Amino acid sequence: MGNVTIVVLKVVIAVALLGSLAVQALIVPALWLDLAGEELWGRIAFVGIAVLGIVSMQVFAVCVWMLLTKVRRGSIFSASSFGWVNAIVGCFAAAAVLALALAVLLAPGSVAPGLVGLICGASLVLGGIALLVVVMKALLRQAIAREDEAQALRNELGEVI
Repeated sequence: MGNVTIVVLKVVIAVALLGSLAVQALIVPALWLDLAGEELWGRIAFVGIAVLGIVSMQVFAVCVWMLLTKVRRGSIFSASSFGWVNAIVGCFAAAAVLALALAVLLAPGSVAPGLVGLICGASLVLGGIALLVVVMKALLRQAIAREDEAQALRNELGEVI
């Protein structure tokens, strides 16, 4: 991956993080005020899901940023990358659960059933992405094993020469 790609991705992540902070500061309080006519538990649930969804996106963005930094340094094929990948899996799993919780909250109300179905579909896709990242983690594990094996062979060859 080229340096230009990494820089562009980091700019996109930075803009997304700034946007998410603006949403937390401006839109979430407005959502709380908009839901003033709802029961308190419903209000707390909707705003809680929104805040936790934003936080999961922010944690995901930081994890990708850190992995991009490791790519730029050439240290992506190390065991320390697994922590960031595990956090990404957790973010997508949490987002899937939050989307499903939102669908469950909306289902008994006056929201169109198609919208509830779409949110359930989004939850399924988010869960699928989490599983895809698990597969990619297994590929990273294999790549690290191959890198270690190649380094051992290089060291052996160096001793022979």
